[in-house]
Amino acid sequence: MRKVNLKKVSKWIVVIGAANWGLVGLFNFNLVTFLLGSWPILVTVVYVLVGIAGFWGIYNKLTKLSKK
Repeated sequence: MRKVNLKKVSKWIVVIGAANWGLVGLFNFNLVTFLLGSWPILVTVVYVLVGIAGFWGIYNKLTKLSKK
């Protein structure tokens, strides 16, 4: 049960990170910095969480592919 929740959370974090980078690329607007700019440590924490979630997604895909 806990693993399913981790998957859902990591997927949403990746989606949020992708949306943020899409905004940066299209409009030069960083939503994370806009929302958390006064707390630079939280901006860093968000980026680290997005990175960890991305690597978790890659790991899940690769392990799922190797089981087939």
